[in-house]
Formats: sequence, structure tokens, C-alpha cells
Amino acid sequence: MAYIKQSEFVFECAKCHTRCDGVSKGFYLFEDDASFSEEYEQIIINHINATGRYFAAKCEVPGYPDIEVRDSENNVHRYLEVKVQQRAFMSIEKYLPQSRLKPSETVALNLSDLLRYFKIQKASQIKTVIVWVLKNRLCIVERDRLKLYFQTSEELEKVYQRHTAERTFRRRSGEGDVVDGVHKGVTVNYHFSLQELQEWKW
Repeated sequence: MAYIKQSEFVFECAKCHTRCDGVSKGFYLFEDDASFSEEYEQIIINHINATGRYFAAKCEVPGYPDIEVRDSENNVHRYLEVKVQQRAFMSIEKYLPQSRLKPSETVALNLSDLLRYFKIQKASQIKTVIVWVLKNRLCIVERDRLKLYFQTSEELEKVYQRHTAERTFRRRSGEGDVVDGVHKGVTVNYHFSLQELQEWKW
């Protein structure tokens, strides 16, 4: 059965035969989410290193993106932040109607992280790139497969400046957000369209 495509990355979700899970988790186990993301960070590191052109490793600078990419002269070439997107924001039209985004095209990022990456790129003058690993969105990604989409924080900031309020959403804090007495879970997200990103084809 075919998916009803309305435009690039936009599908008719109401008539979808493999609807994405749009139910809030309620239980947000920060440590599990972090561990899951690290698996994909390592996949990306291995892929970059296999090319032989650059060397990638886990970034050790506190507060910086996940991955540091160096060139043949050992200069930092890029910072990469990896975000695994397994769930679709199926209620985005209800909660953020002014965004004019559709569930199938939407990806999210922690707002405080996003603002920090803007500052890092400006301060370091090194390209800071956000990479979304898209899974379980069967109108776009085949079952048991993944696709990667990316954009520089410089370009993302332009989007943010145009659509600041209408794309920001705060969820209720849930069980599992707090680790050792510190609140680490994401409660405020900013949303982008896949149309504003580029696909990273391997």
C-alpha cells in the first residue's frame, strides 16, 4: 500500500497504514537515551575513519558536540552533534499550528543545546554540524533501516531567527529526567523540517 505524498517529506498521516507512534513516553529515562545515541555516534565515527581522509573521535571538551573531526594536519575540521530521531511529533499541528510543520517532515532538537551550538560555532569559527539519524518513519525510511540528515548550526540559526516562537515546544517533565538529583532530560525542543536539511548518503 502506497503512502500518500503531498510534497517533499510531507505525507498524509491521517490515512497512513503504518502510523508512527505519537503517544508521549511519559517515562523519559535519560541514561538509556544517551546510551542509545552513543551507539550511532560510534557508527558515524567508524564511517568517517574508514574513508581515510579525516579522523573522527569522541569530543572530550565539556559542552561541545559529540564528535570531533580532524584533518590530515590534525586541525579540527568539524564538530558533529548526533541526534537519533525515532519518534514523530504526531501532535505538532495541534500544539504548534503556527509552525505549519507536518509530522512526517519534523525533527527536533533540545533548544538549550541548539543555542549552545550557535555560540560554539561563532566562538571557534569551526563548522558545527547537527546530524539527525532518522528511524521508524516508514514513509521516508524503510523498515529496519536509517537515514541521516544534517545541517550546519549557521544555517539552522537562520531558520531559528525566522521562526523562533512558533517552533518551540515545552513538554511536561517526566520520570527519568532526573539523574543523581540533576535534571538532565529534554523538556524544551525546537523543531525543523527535513526540507531544511541535507541527506548524508553513505
